[in-house]
Amino acid sequence: MPIRDTGAEQLIKDTAKHIFFAEGRLHANTQDIADAAGVSRTLLNYYFRTKDVLIEQVFREAMLALTTRLDAVMASDQPFKKKIESFIDLFLTESNAYPYQETFLITEINSNTCKYAYEIKPHHISMFLEQIEAEMAAGNIEKMNPMHFVLNLFSLMSYPLIMSPIYKKSFNLSDESYTRLIVERKKMICKMIFR
Repeated sequence: MPIRDTGAEQLIKDTAKHIFFAEGRLHANTQDIADAAGVSRTLLNYYFRTKDVLIEQVFREAMLALTTRLDAVMASDQPFKKKIESFIDLFLTESNAYPYQETFLITEINSNTCKYAYEIKPHHISMFLEQIEAEMAAGNIEKMNPMHFVLNLFSLMSYPLIMSPIYKKSFNLSDESYTRLIVERKKMICKMIFR
């Protein structure tokens, strides 16, 4: 049995991630990915029998990486407001690098073929919800169910990313102009959620 070249395998996954998340080519086929990676389709099929297997690995690794980074922010010892600023910065910085990641993840989560959507959960979500409640009790943020706070936070961050093609067209914005708009949102979101 031949020895697996993990460098080639990782190159294929990285290329697929770039095609799906950075370029937004959600329907790219294995030949497109092989060509972009500079490998043969046979080699791609050696590591990933089907496009679905490749998508599953890319999805799983992307979810795990993002969840791990966000979880680390939730578990950090930073003051709560600084923690939220770090959370927003991390999420939007990642989104600027991979503007179609949210769309890809939502598409995969909503498909019947996605088996791993609910496997990856942040470990520190309960602690984070308790911190939100404490901030509400201290009067720093409006009182509500702490889960609504999290939903609002993600809505403020995610929705402009998911709707970016429509907003770019409606406002006649280039990719660079829209990226600047998203960077401006980092401070705006904090101003909206804190008193």
